[in-house]
Amino acid sequence: MFNPKVAFFSMEIGIDTNIPTYSGGLGVLAGDVLRSGADLGVSFVGITLLARHFVQEVDKDGNQSEIYPYWDPSKKLKLRPEKVSVFIGDREVEVSIWEYEFKGVSGRKSFIYFLDTRSKNNNKEDREITSQLYSGDLEWRLKQEIILGVGGVKALRALKFENIKRYHLNEGHSALAIIELIRENKSEENVCSFCDKLVFTTHTPVPAGHDKFPPLMAENLLKNYIGKKRLKSLYYKNELNMTHLALKHSKYINGVALRHGQVSRGMFPNYPINSITNGVHHLFWTSDPLKRVFDKYLGLIWKNDPYCLRFIFSAPAEEIMGAHLKSKKKLINFVNKKEEGLKMKSSILTIGWARRFTLYKRSYLLFMDLDRLKKIAREKGPLQIIFAGEAAPDDWKGKENLKYIFKIKKELSSNPDIKITFIENYNIEVAKLLVSGVDVWLNTPQIPMEASGTSGMKAAMNGVPSLSSLDGWWLEGCVENVTGWSIGKRDQSTSSDKKEAQQLYDKLEETIIPMYYTDKGEWQKIMQSCIMLNGSAFNSHRMVKQYLISAYLN
Repeated sequence: MFNPKVAFFSMEIGIDTNIPTYSGGLGVLAGDVLRSGADLGVSFVGITLLARHFVQEVDKDGNQSEIYPYWDPSKKLKLRPEKVSVFIGDREVEVSIWEYEFKGVSGRKSFIYFLDTRSKNNNKEDREITSQLYSGDLEWRLKQEIILGVGGVKALRALKFENIKRYHLNEGHSALAIIELIRENKSEENVCSFCDKLVFTTHTPVPAGHDKFPPLMAENLLKNYIGKKRLKSLYYKNELNMTHLALKHSKYINGVALRHGQVSRGMFPNYPINSITNGVHHLFWTSDPLKRVFDKYLGLIWKNDPYCLRFIFSAPAEEIMGAHLKSKKKLINFVNKKEEGLKMKSSILTIGWARRFTLYKRSYLLFMDLDRLKKIAREKGPLQIIFAGEAAPDDWKGKENLKYIFKIKKELSSNPDIKITFIENYNIEVAKLLVSGVDVWLNTPQIPMEASGTSGMKAAMNGVPSLSSLDGWWLEGCVENVTGWSIGKRDQSTSSDKKEAQQLYDKLEETIIPMYYTDKGEWQKIMQSCIMLNGSAFNSHRMVKQYLISAYLN
């Protein structure tokens, strides 16, 4: 009988490309946490929303539009007979529960439960609450967070999971679980008797990433759960601030990289914020050709013990490179089929940049000095650059950044030394192609805006080095000329576009391109080092073990 001890709440969980309820890094990380939990025998249950992410459409000029096609959850999920009801203001909203079952490498079952308001018993407005992920206005967002937090705790009770020892709130979206736990506690004097069960992970150093709701809205929508006086006692600066709500009630709090922990302690100085650096699921993100190499030289034990990747130097470098070339050819065939006349080649140095299009991610940094980039490619060796990612529907600056990539693409269309393409609908399967098929993973966030970043970890798992701003996990993972290359300095507190663009060009011109084309032996050593040093450390097995020791068993 499934009897979970840890309930993992997340607004999105990316577990399967064909379950379109995730947007990006937060959800995909949640999926990796739960996969590793299943592998390691940690008794997790995932709680999330059945909210669809949009399908991205980009025209020839780079204009993004979003559509929300119908998706039938019964194709991938099982509808549970249990239902719960949640009050949104004065209205009672019925919430259905959908179940997703998966297994770890040992065969142990694990489950994710998706909460859905699209019930015929709800009015039209309430059926829409879980229809779209991160869409709508502020009131819609608060309604979704009531379903996730309050509805999530109620779903655990309805499913008869009576032995929950820890409630892990993955970002502030799920903090309203605290409101339901207060209500269950029924004690005005001792509302924090449950606090030793709460774990909170904050994921963003960007102030706009912390949800805040005005008091009148909070009081109207939560009136059936908590009195006005009690609710006011939970406010921060006269607002319902979800991050502060979670911080105030959690026994264990962590950021998602060493630097992010430091930045978070500066943002929230009254709280003991620790650091557990993110990781990725090694087995899920490693390409099939490279898995066969690992099986051959490391034995099957690496599948449940990624620390064994430390011994990858026992595998001939030529076989690792051969596995990578298989993945690269698969990626090149994919992009050439997507774009008529592109004609990318597997022999050309290929750079990947794939993440959310928002201003601080600086998708434009590679093109700050286009004349110099052209000169580098002409004199040192040709380049292929593959972009992917989405802007949030209401992020107009992000959408302009996406359009700028298409402008540069057109400007370079006749240049024989640089080819650029963009892949629509960046999802899990596209990400797996990219992180295993490119030669260099480029990441250019403004320092110190990157909380962690996990795409470079996925690339490293496949022997692909990063060229990245020294922020987030890369401060810990970068060994210069061994696991990749840095942009910026370790003691840097802010970014300069001009200086960092020049550093990027210097690394391409003086080191990366010459090595790729003239010193394959050194390049192969870097690929092995990525797997040995970064793959063995920045994985979700290590991360879950740290949560066990520091947060769940403590």
